[in-house]
Amino acid sequence: MNLVGTGSVAVMGIVNVTPDSFSDGGRFLHPEAALAHGRTLLADGADLLDVGAESTRPGFEPVPAEEEWTRLSPVVGTLVAEGAVVSVDTTKAFVAKRALEAGAAVINDVWGLQADPEMASVLADSNAVAVLMHNRHEVDAALDLRADWRRFFDCSLALAERAGMARERIVLDPGVGFGKTQAQNVEAVARLGELKSEYGLPVLLGVSRKSMFGYFLERAASERLAGTLATHLYGADQGAAILRVHDVREHVDALKMRRILKDVR
Repeated sequence: MNLVGTGSVAVMGIVNVTPDSFSDGGRFLHPEAALAHGRTLLADGADLLDVGAESTRPGFEPVPAEEEWTRLSPVVGTLVAEGAVVSVDTTKAFVAKRALEAGAAVINDVWGLQADPEMASVLADSNAVAVLMHNRHEVDAALDLRADWRRFFDCSLALAERAGMARERIVLDPGVGFGKTQAQNVEAVARLGELKSEYGLPVLLGVSRKSMFGYFLERAASERLAGTLATHLYGADQGAAILRVHDVREHVDALKMRRILKDVR
């Protein structure tokens, strides 16, 4: 999967094999339900699927590594066998290693290699793409977001370099909804292009159905598609290479129209 220099935007469909994700917790916990959902997202045009078995919503319940992989294993293995490009959303090196052995092409780490000291070496021993997300344990309304991005990503990229990870297989994520005020979430989207330029790396944006739309638009999670689409299209115009979404068909249509309109110029 080439994420650099294609000029196109990849759509990553979300498959939550969890009981407690904020938007669809429990709906796809059973492997057959998760597989059916993944196949639907692929039919709707997803370029890859991001499968996670531990919620990262505020106040989530941590899942032991063995249990996380037990939830993931039948879903990841079957989707890979059926030809899907699979990303696994995990912070644990044990889970990442098992996922890579099962054929996952991407590891999506919401702590940017900083939660598990073995994660960088596991990724360095593979040809997988690594998505490194900015995160914080506490919200700070006085935070200088660009400076904190620099602090965090400099650390993550130093860990990657020391482990021997190939830089061209790294994607950054500004971390919308993670350890930020709502104003900082908006700033993270608005300054996405600056993040891409500063590090010269592709960027993933994921704002699908997030609380920022409840805050600014007063919409329930099930009513946030319009806000999500508008924000993701803005992010695509800022240079996002991947959009992580629940609603694949609608994003594929929106990106197609965006491309058609741009081609008129």
